[in-house]
Amino acid sequence: MNQGLLLRFENLVQLRGACQQLRALSSRKVCGARWKPVELSAYPMGSLPLHPQLWPEHRLISAALSQCRHLATKEETKKKKKKIPLTKGEVEIRQKMTVEELAQAMRKDIDHIYEVLLYTNINLDSVEPDSILSEDHIKMIVQKSGMKYKSAKLKEEKERKNTDAVKRQVVSCSFWLFLFIPFCKPPADPAVLTPRPPVVTILGHVDHGKTTLLDSLRKTQVVAMEAGGITQHIGAFIVHMPSGEKITFLDTPGHAAFSAMRARGTNVTDIVILVVAAEDGVMQQTIESIQHAKNAGVPLILAINKCDKPEADPERVKKELLAHDVVCEEFGGDVQAVNISALKGENLMVLAEATVALAEMLELKADATGLVEGTIIESRKDKGKGPLTTAIIQRGTLRKGCVLVAGKTWAKVRFLFDENGKAVDAASPGTPVEIMGWKESPSAGDEILEVESEQRAQEVVAWRTYVEQQEKMKKDLEVIEAKQKEHRVEYEKQQQKLAHLTWRQRKAVLYKANKQLMFSRPKERTEMDENTLSLIVKGDVDGSVEAILNILDSYDCEDECKLDIVYFGMGDISENDISLAEAFNGVIFGFSVKANESIKKLADKKGIKIKLHNIIYKLIEDLKDELNSRLPPTLVETTVGEASVLDTFSVTVGKNKIPVAGCRVHKGLLDRKMKFKLIRNRDVIWKGCLSSLKHHKDDVQVIKTGMDCGLSLDKNLEFSIGDEIICYEEKEVQQTTSWDPGF
Repeated sequence: MNQGLLLRFENLVQLRGACQQLRALSSRKVCGARWKPVELSAYPMGSLPLHPQLWPEHRLISAALSQCRHLATKEETKKKKKKIPLTKGEVEIRQKMTVEELAQAMRKDIDHIYEVLLYTNINLDSVEPDSILSEDHIKMIVQKSGMKYKSAKLKEEKERKNTDAVKRQVVSCSFWLFLFIPFCKPPADPAVLTPRPPVVTILGHVDHGKTTLLDSLRKTQVVAMEAGGITQHIGAFIVHMPSGEKITFLDTPGHAAFSAMRARGTNVTDIVILVVAAEDGVMQQTIESIQHAKNAGVPLILAINKCDKPEADPERVKKELLAHDVVCEEFGGDVQAVNISALKGENLMVLAEATVALAEMLELKADATGLVEGTIIESRKDKGKGPLTTAIIQRGTLRKGCVLVAGKTWAKVRFLFDENGKAVDAASPGTPVEIMGWKESPSAGDEILEVESEQRAQEVVAWRTYVEQQEKMKKDLEVIEAKQKEHRVEYEKQQQKLAHLTWRQRKAVLYKANKQLMFSRPKERTEMDENTLSLIVKGDVDGSVEAILNILDSYDCEDECKLDIVYFGMGDISENDISLAEAFNGVIFGFSVKANESIKKLADKKGIKIKLHNIIYKLIEDLKDELNSRLPPTLVETTVGEASVLDTFSVTVGKNKIPVAGCRVHKGLLDRKMKFKLIRNRDVIWKGCLSSLKHHKDDVQVIKTGMDCGLSLDKNLEFSIGDEIICYEEKEVQQTTSWDPGF
């Protein structure tokens, strides 16, 4: 034990001597010696001899210098990485800074920025905290504030990798192509393809019996549940035929407002059944439905409904359809025509057999293996279940636990429900299913794609959100550049007007002109224009909200009353909707949604209007009434009597001569209390009141038809024989909007 301690002590003494010798040699010969760089890793400390007399001199110097050089380089790198601090009164600026960002960089409040902008050509009314300033204005604001600016280094943004999910491709690919194109997939093995039920969409004009037909096929009372007998949103159902076949039906609305829904239903369908009433013939939505089917390349089956009525004329319907390139088989075409009565159930099996026969000719098959693909038909929010979507599965088999992506949201499937609300374990291609488990409500028409994991789903959603933001930024930049160009033109015009002034006089004029605007600038937008109608739109499903917004997009009477859609969404009326309506002085319109008693009481307390409807055209009528109430009343003139000037003379009153007209009333009566106008050669040259009205020498209030009178005006105006005197009454009449929503 003692020998080991002595050995360690001896080693330490030798190491200390070696360090002293190394220090002496390095200080004595480092300046004049030539050395070669040596890596320290080649001479680890453990392998060096402990006796200093055995170490070569050049090795000692080289090791010392390399160690010093290594430490110096490390310190220099740290210094380079350190950000050079800004000096006092220096501001780091960059391009496209907003007012708020510049204020934060300068450590000033936003009002300071506005005050400096008084000396510029910028219109303060158009400047908000998030408004982007030009580089020249940024530099000028910093300099006017007595500070210096320093341009920030631009960070080169790396191109983001595309992490979007795509459909499985069905093109044929070679083995080597798979190695270089990872998303290229082989065509499905014919052995894997299995028959699937056809997806059939029922289209036609409103009230032509589409829902009654579907009701008769599936033996449920859908019509009784719908408001006004009009389908308000899309529905997907499976009908089991006696022969064992299945048919998936999509029932789309026929009302004019739901054009987008009909187009969406056609895009996911295999066969279209066009329902036309035998007594009405081809109507507006009938033509539109034919166009949807043509655009999607989907075959048609013609169902002529209401053939049980005495005024029914199926042949007229077939001839009218010839003008729209729908040629029935009896006229040499390929469109099957079936005469039916949906109400009485006549020939419904013939229609179903025609559908099955056409589906067999199309040889409809799908791959039930692999990742799921589908299309969202409808989306809604349930108070207990959260966001729900009705979808048609087009490829793969959907099961619980699958991770799906649609639009900018994703879901891990918790439950699946069929059209009757019963939970199911799986959904195969061609099957409509209701999906529960979405993080947010996707939009109707979005494509459903299954991904491998939740992490992958989040990557896809992040990428799609990023792409949308980039597109929005690009559009915003175009708008900003257009605004800047417009402001530049206005500035140049303003400078031309002030060209004759000195620069001090020009600055004084600009300051005085903008000073009042600056101090009267509201901090928040608390008051809305009286001639603006702010709307909060709530609907039961995404398609209903979409239909209402499409109608509002056709509003073209901004000069009469501005229409501002503050918020739209799905679900019942909430406290948040009341708060928004109160902030914007708006009105809440709900379609097929509810408002509980507490919400109604809160709305009454705050004076907020809640208008709930179950039929879309009644909602639009109510909206038009609300628009009318925002319009200012107009004055309407109603003629009470007419008289002609037969003679003129004057009467002396004091020192003044007053012109008097001798008139005869030929229509109505003249009432002195009402207003009058003088018409000469069809031009109105005077409007006002009478100063006197006499019959013979008596002052009177009223002169009736056929009587003569003398009258003078409240203005000293000469009369001419043949002039017309009109007695009229002004009434305030409520204006009506000229907006025509199209139905």
